[in-house]
Amino acid sequence: MARRLDTYLKQLLGDDQFDFYKVVRDFADEEIAPQVLAWEREHRLIPDECIAKMGEMGLFGLPIADEYGGQGGKHLDLLLMGLAISYHSQSAAITPGAAISLGAKPLQLFGTEDQKSAHLPDLAAGKRMFVFGLTEPGRGSDAANPEVTATRAGDSWIINGEKCWSTNARWASHVIVHALAHPDAPAGRTTTCFIVPMDAEGVHYQEMSGKKVWEQSSTGSIIFENVSVPGSAILGTEGEGFKVMVNTLNGGRLFIAALALGSLAFALDKCRIYAEERIQFGNQPIGRFQRVQDVIVDMDIALERNLTWLIHCCDLYDKGHLSREQAAKVKVDSSRCASDLLVLAMEVCGGVACLDEFGLIRHHNDLFVTRVGEGSNFTLKGLIARPLREV
Repeated sequence: MARRLDTYLKQLLGDDQFDFYKVVRDFADEEIAPQVLAWEREHRLIPDECIAKMGEMGLFGLPIADEYGGQGGKHLDLLLMGLAISYHSQSAAITPGAAISLGAKPLQLFGTEDQKSAHLPDLAAGKRMFVFGLTEPGRGSDAANPEVTATRAGDSWIINGEKCWSTNARWASHVIVHALAHPDAPAGRTTTCFIVPMDAEGVHYQEMSGKKVWEQSSTGSIIFENVSVPGSAILGTEGEGFKVMVNTLNGGRLFIAALALGSLAFALDKCRIYAEERIQFGNQPIGRFQRVQDVIVDMDIALERNLTWLIHCCDLYDKGHLSREQAAKVKVDSSRCASDLLVLAMEVCGGVACLDEFGLIRHHNDLFVTRVGEGSNFTLKGLIARPLREV
């Protein structure tokens, strides 16, 4: 049975874009889908050999310019990769996804030529990854006011504090640290971003334990104890940390929306197929009953609507016209619709939906991350409301 996701993408994309999607889809079907259950049961992170294969395919360099060894593609290519892989596993999709949108992208947007030349070729090849150090134990959605500090010491800066929930920390060669560097500056100019080697003296990484979402994705806590970095480690300019963060998160929120829709697409196919195979109540498939049809139709409507919206927002992003509010809206609605509807899909399927091999419980757990990642939906609604209060 054809995937509904493929049906809608074929209508929304050009031939080259759809062909690219199919290549990644087939890779996910062959290399990820058959193994993801074993990874879960063995409590393994995405294996290095799988990451290497994604690197060989060029997935880590999708939007990176040709001159730095990338594919020279658009942000839409990143989202298509996310849709194709998250259909089976958000953990697998977020690994190259975060490496690009949270690691390489800020370097592309704000790095000096020396910084780009030194790092982008290896990042594009998947040989190394950058991690974005944003969330802190005492700072979640209030990321504009970090507790991690950077203090000037001559020509250097001394960084102290802790970042947590840092995706891909296990594989990162460097961390981009968003730090309070200018506490007396005007609002929006108090922070600066720094590129810090993970093997620098005073940097300590620990994988976060007990996580029941994105279980195959690395999520680390990174502590900085009097870490000294030179002025050349600044990403962007002094006092521009908030600008770096906002531009990074705009693209990241689109990717999070794509992950949510990938999970929704899987749930839709799983539920509609099961509803035709499950025979009950007088030898009839439960797909004949209106209440079951209501759930499946609502999932189908949400998938088509939000895919269309997401691709439109991606086009605006590539043209430099996407506002913070627009990125927040599509992320909020996609994550909310997907997670709410997936619970109903699980009800339709009944007890089998609780089994790991059926797949829905994996997406149920991972969809929670899409509601709180890249800014919680509650916080983003406050951002969305601001222009609505202007009279």
